[in-house]
Amino acid sequence: MIGPALAVVILDQISKAMITGSLRLHESMPVIQGFFNLVHVRNRGMAFGLMNRSHADAAFWLLVGASCIAIGLLVFWFIRLKESDARMTLGLSLILGGAIGNLIDRLRFREVVDFLDVFWGTYHWPAFNVADAAVTVGTFWVAVSLIFRPSSAD
Repeated sequence: MIGPALAVVILDQISKAMITGSLRLHESMPVIQGFFNLVHVRNRGMAFGLMNRSHADAAFWLLVGASCIAIGLLVFWFIRLKESDARMTLGLSLILGGAIGNLIDRLRFREVVDFLDVFWGTYHWPAFNVADAAVTVGTFWVAVSLIFRPSSAD
């Protein structure tokens, strides 16, 4: 069930190309007034801007290495899954697609393109992208699948 991962990578890369081609860096375009904008920002760090430094070569290589290890572990987990565990496979596929999408950016630009800006009043959720959303949804999907996994009758 590699299809969802491939779909995430393609949608992620197309959406990032559209943003970088239509908005200048730090430019914003309202979509839903007072709630949602498209923006063009870059993140050299990881989730929520952690380790987002302009000259952080060690952090770059740490994040590339961590991404490669995570991708390897996800592929290993895929191989070990039973075909009947479709729910778990879907969640892992979403996570894998998101990890690959952001790794592509990191290797191409040494940073990740973020463009989805959700806010309420003065509170802004950190900008994110399709890959980030897929990782988040996939993680929750895996957690729910593990929590509500049917007990095996051994």
